[in-house]
Amino acid sequence: MTNDAKDEHFDPVADHPEVAELGYEQARDELAEVVKRLEAGGLSLEESLALWERGEALATVCERHLAGARERVDRALASVEEPGERG
Repeated sequence: MTNDAKDEHFDPVADHPEVAELGYEQARDELAEVVKRLEAGGLSLEESLALWERGEALATVCERHLAGARERVDRALASVEEPGERG
């Protein structure tokens, strides 16, 4: 695998493993704060990039939590629908 192929599969959480342990609400709140700081400006390019990368990691964590919740809802709906289909 070339370096280019590795770059295509960027995993922001790998660079910020501490965010993987956050719950959805905590990650969402921290992401909102990151966005606010970036929108306010006044940061150096390096600070902005580091903050943006952390924001990407936080967004990924939020997406993973939401995907898990969606899966749970789908399973619950499927289990409710099954008895009705048999009857």
